[in-house]
Amino acid sequence: MGKLRRHGEGSIYQRESDGLWCTSVDLGIINGKRKRKVIYGKTRKEVADKLKALHRDQAIGVKIAPEHYTVEQFLKRWLDEVICNREPRTQVSYRATINNHIVPLIGHYKLQKPLPEHVQAMANALRQKQPAEGKRKLGPHSVEYACLVLSRALNQARRWGYVAKNVVNDVELPKVRRPKIQPATEQQAHALLAAVKDHRLEGIYWVALFLGLRRGEVLGLKIESLDVEACTLRVDGSLQRVGKELVRSNTKTESSQRTLPVPEPVVRVLRTHLKRLEAERLSAGDDWEEHGYLFATERGTPIEPSNLIRHFKAALKRAGLPETTRFHDLRHWCDSLLISYKVHPKAIQEILGHANITTTLNIYGHLLPNVLRDAADQMAGLAGEDDEVP
Repeated sequence: MGKLRRHGEGSIYQRESDGLWCTSVDLGIINGKRKRKVIYGKTRKEVADKLKALHRDQAIGVKIAPEHYTVEQFLKRWLDEVICNREPRTQVSYRATINNHIVPLIGHYKLQKPLPEHVQAMANALRQKQPAEGKRKLGPHSVEYACLVLSRALNQARRWGYVAKNVVNDVELPKVRRPKIQPATEQQAHALLAAVKDHRLEGIYWVALFLGLRRGEVLGLKIESLDVEACTLRVDGSLQRVGKELVRSNTKTESSQRTLPVPEPVVRVLRTHLKRLEAERLSAGDDWEEHGYLFATERGTPIEPSNLIRHFKAALKRAGLPETTRFHDLRHWCDSLLISYKVHPKAIQEILGHANITTTLNIYGHLLPNVLRDAADQMAGLAGEDDEVP
């Protein structure tokens, strides 16, 4: 039987009584007492992986043995060592969710002790919070997100060998009703573009509507992203508010980084926009702050997302469109119009920057039946009126 030996750990061996693999590790002095830890696993590899995780902790000076971790302590480490490499907005979101929703309810449990019923109770409690408790009642989406964050943390704990399974997988989450995307009409698109015609932000609406960019992607475009000669636009960043500052970071996913062909009418609008931008730069003089953004304030600084939303709401009112429409809905308008023009779903996926076509079909698949009916009617024309059906 092969053995994996290191100083102070003995060997990995298989017990005859139950067939489990195990090893004993000297943890040294903890809280004034010498501690040993016995690691168990169904396979030799499982024990070896847990052993590597333990040695990694010892190498970086972690004093708490895995069995002594509370959920709160592990989540803090996960945020500091793993999530610190994510985008700033993700870090802020994860930390707020953990501090406000997860830790107050199950943070005191030992990491290896939470059961599915504990997480289920957490999800139920979040859903039922009342304003009197000083917390806004969470909707199904927010409860689902809290459980998603916890699940991702527990998956990391499992990979490090701290827990045997992810208990979130056994939890029944509140049903999330995702409204179906309502298709847009050409009349709606024309009305919106007419409402912003000749405004300095007009180009934003053309780009969002014709190319389906997210709000952060539009505001994060740089002047160098646009090639008016080749009629292309490179999407490689997103502008978001993180705390008290505006931050340009990577796009939502790697597949969101894309170079899109730009329709000629949009190119004409953007050519006019660049001329206006240059005139504003000259007019501002020393007050101009060059940040290189394609869409900027009259002083060259990044556009505050909330200011764009206020302008958008005013434009909806002038256009006679529902004021409940979100800026993100322009992305959906683009998609629904592409579908109505019978553009192939694979091409739509590339335009939107979805990671895979499944995402595209899950969101917009309900809009396809009309296209399929048109296709069936066109195929029926092959038969001709006088052809007999066998």
